[in-house]
Amino acid sequence: MAERIESLKAGIIGGLCVCFSFAIASLLNTFVLAKYFQTLGCLQSDVNWRLLVSLAVAAFTGFLFGITYRYIIRSDRNPQLKAGGVLAFGLVRGLTQIELGWNSNCTIWPFLVLAAESLLWFMLAAIALDLAIQFRWVKPFSSI
Repeated sequence: MAERIESLKAGIIGGLCVCFSFAIASLLNTFVLAKYFQTLGCLQSDVNWRLLVSLAVAAFTGFLFGITYRYIIRSDRNPQLKAGGVLAFGLVRGLTQIELGWNSNCTIWPFLVLAAESLLWFMLAAIALDLAIQFRWVKPFSSI
């Protein structure tokens, strides 16, 4: 039961971090990128139910990332494991967005920006989880 609670804490930290990163990226996209770069105009979004659903999906994927990341890294100090976990989640989400871009009428550039953002979200969540483990807020998964 203690392992489940630690996984729940890691999931909550991952979910909150990705949710916060999503909110910052959405604001940046709407008020900076879409405003000053015409080719990135598709990134502008209003606060509506679609944005709220996207926020919920981002929070849920961050939650799943937090749980999975804790199990991936265990108590190892292997940077390839950490990078692999981040790339696995970031590329799955990012490449899906790029594929969506190929099938839309918009240029591919906004979707490349969204793919890069996805990688950044999970990288920030990994940093937050590493800090939480370092400060002993979350215990690493023991490999025994």
